[in-house]
Amino acid sequence: MAWFGRKDPLQIIGFQTYGTRDHIYARGRALEDETIDLAQKGTIQLLLNSWKRFETDEIRNAPLKLHLSDGRILQVKTDDHGYFALDKTVGDLGPMVNAEQWLPYEISFDLTATRHKILESNRFPGAILIPSDNVSYGVITDIDDTILHTGVTSYMKWQVIANTLFKRAERRIPFQGAAELYHKFHRGKSGMEANPVFYVSHSPWNLYRYLEFFLSTNNFPKGPILLRSMASVLGRSVEGHIPHKEYEIRNILKTYPKMTFILVGDSGEKDADIYLKIARGFPGRIRAIYLRSVKHRSRMKRVRKLTGEETEIPVLVVDRSEEVMAHAKGMGFI
Repeated sequence: MAWFGRKDPLQIIGFQTYGTRDHIYARGRALEDETIDLAQKGTIQLLLNSWKRFETDEIRNAPLKLHLSDGRILQVKTDDHGYFALDKTVGDLGPMVNAEQWLPYEISFDLTATRHKILESNRFPGAILIPSDNVSYGVITDIDDTILHTGVTSYMKWQVIANTLFKRAERRIPFQGAAELYHKFHRGKSGMEANPVFYVSHSPWNLYRYLEFFLSTNNFPKGPILLRSMASVLGRSVEGHIPHKEYEIRNILKTYPKMTFILVGDSGEKDADIYLKIARGFPGRIRAIYLRSVKHRSRMKRVRKLTGEETEIPVLVVDRSEEVMAHAKGMGFI
C-alpha cells in the first residue's frame, strides 16, 4: 500500500473504449491529480504541463469499483503502472446504452479508509462505445499526420517533440476538411447513421487527455481512443511482438466479426504495411484504405509501390480530404 503515503489528491481517468451488448472492455488509469489545465497559455506553463503528463504518479495495485447504471458493481484492480483493464462478459447491457450508442459508467476507488483526498466525491466518469448491429461500417483511423499534423517524418522527429511540448491542444490545427470527412463517414450514405469511428495512435496514454481535448475541440466524432503504454513506446513489447496499431485493429475486427471497415492513415511510417496485412488477414472485411501523403520522397515512393500491388480492395494515396470524400461518395460510403 505504498500509495497511502502520497500527498496529492487521487483521481481516475476512464478512457473511451468499446464493447458489445454483453461484453465490457473498460480501460483507464488511477493517478495523483497533477492539475493540468489544457487551455492554459504561456511557454513555461506549456512545458510544465508537458512535464506533468509524462512524470505521472500512478496509483499502483489499487482496488476499484466500476458502477453500471442498473446497480451492478464490477471489481477491478490497477496494475504496477496504475492502469486498469476490465475485459468481461457481463450480460445484457442494451437497456443502458444511450441514443449515441455509448454506455456510461462510473469508476471509484474501493477504499475503506484513506487520509488523502479523492476528487469528484470518488465517482469518475467513463464511457464504452457499443455500436448498433445496423451500422453500415466502422472507421479505424490513425491520428498523427492523418488528422493532426505532427511531423513524424521530420529529422529525429523534432517537429513531433516541438508540437507536443510547445503547442496547446486547442491551438493544434487539424488537416483541412478532416473533421467534416469523419462526420460524413460517421453519418454514412443516408446522413442519419451512427457508424463508429475508432482512433488508434502510436502516442502514449500520457497524451490521452491532450488528444481527447483536441478531437473534441475540433468537432471530430466521439469515438474510442486507443493509445499505447510508455513501455511499448520505449521499445518493450507488450502485445506479443505485434505492433501496437496492428494489435488494436485486430482486436476491433475480432470484437465485431460482422462489421466491415474503412482504414485511414498516412504514408509516413508503417500504416500502409499494417493496413494491407490486416486486409489480407481478414478477407472481405476491409472496404477501402485511404493514406494521406507526406512530404518525404523515399517514403512516398515505397508506399506508392506497395499500394500499387494491391488489386483486391481500393487503396488511395491522397493529398487532400476532398479526394477521400469524392472517392467515398463514388463507392457509396457517404
